[in-house]
Amino acid sequence: MKQAHPSTGTILKAPENFLSRDAIRTVMNQARGGRRDFIRGAFAAAATGLALPPALAQGDPAPAQDGDPNILNLPAHSTGLGQGVASPGYGSPSKFEANVQRRPSPGLTQTTQASVSFAPLQSLFGIITPSGLHFERHHQGWWDIDPAKHRLMINGSDPGLLKTPRVFTMDELMRLPAVSRFHFIECGANTAVEWGNVAVPTVQYTHGMLSCSEFTGVPLITLLELAGADLKGSRFVLAEGADGSSMTRTIPMSLVTSGEVLVAYGQNGEMLRPQNGYPLRLVVPGVQGVSWVKYLRRVEVGDQPYATKDESVHYIDLQPDGQHRQYTSIQECKSVVTTPSGGQVLVGKGFYSVNGLAWSGRGKIKRVDMSVDGGRNWRTARLESPVLSKALTRFSVDWVWDGKAALVQSRAIDETGFVQPTYQQLRAVRGTRSIYHNNAIQTWLVQENGEVRNVQLS
Repeated sequence: MKQAHPSTGTILKAPENFLSRDAIRTVMNQARGGRRDFIRGAFAAAATGLALPPALAQGDPAPAQDGDPNILNLPAHSTGLGQGVASPGYGSPSKFEANVQRRPSPGLTQTTQASVSFAPLQSLFGIITPSGLHFERHHQGWWDIDPAKHRLMINGSDPGLLKTPRVFTMDELMRLPAVSRFHFIECGANTAVEWGNVAVPTVQYTHGMLSCSEFTGVPLITLLELAGADLKGSRFVLAEGADGSSMTRTIPMSLVTSGEVLVAYGQNGEMLRPQNGYPLRLVVPGVQGVSWVKYLRRVEVGDQPYATKDESVHYIDLQPDGQHRQYTSIQECKSVVTTPSGGQVLVGKGFYSVNGLAWSGRGKIKRVDMSVDGGRNWRTARLESPVLSKALTRFSVDWVWDGKAALVQSRAIDETGFVQPTYQQLRAVRGTRSIYHNNAIQTWLVQENGEVRNVQLS
């Protein structure tokens, strides 16, 4: 007897822009009332009764009778002459994809120069984030720096730690042997607003301070060797950016001597974008994004941590007893389902491909499990190739939705054996007042009407 196959369901995209510019201003003016409450309330109000904009139409459905005019009638692009080559000289996305954009944070700061934009994870494929959709975190705004005038200095905190201080021009750096590697970068505050409770509706806002690119540059160890650094006596380096925020971060020498840390000028096959640190940035695989210093102008070799403002006062982990941890830079194993996810709508019962992203700052993803009943039962997901160390990994699972409410989760396990924790497990150690390094399991509630909501399980 021939087995019946389930029909394929349709997913309506999540509206990506929940707040207009005027609404964002209103939200910012209300920020004094309490950060998490006002964000949660504003997004809930914005999402209520929200209609899909025309740009998010899911296609022109074929009529039941008389045939499909999209097939029977030849469109203009099948009968006319298209545009010429190299117009424009630098390609851009289709006008029909104009809604796929980075979205700014409505409540992080009162100024756009010291803020965040979130990558649209729900609209991306594979593991590479297009450079124009890469998330941003700036502390003093972004700059388009003249590469002919940019310099990188290598020096030591003590003359005994470095024989010959060096200054490199961009031309000199780009003449050295280069390497290209794929790595994710995640802000330490990614998923920060979810520590206490559900705060934002879509995966773009819960997990969008995350991107993955192919970076090209010179291993930092190469530059230190050229300058005669004492790689045994020195234990740390200080990376300093050229923007007005005086971003400075301590990097353990053990990461540098591994050869993984890059002084990068290339991203996804071209030069870095200005928003991503052009013409030079540090790449520190597996470590929170603030250590990937943009507009890199100086590296100093030292024998102890530098305790700069952005590692002694900011980017620290508050503990339940009131103490805080410093230098907790590694981004632990984490994953998230991007389809279905918050704001999307499942139209009709049937087959769906559940997919998402997993990553770990300690190496490769070994396995991802997926649950549709809130973690009671788990299925092993497919890991799509390539599976690379300290890079995003795409996973997927086949699912036949029966039209009943479902709690969709993913749980990642990396090659060290680390298992992504639940919120209950994470809060038992970290409490609810933290900001950084939230790698808890994300839950999406698929309601009986197909609408998908962000929820947390107690």
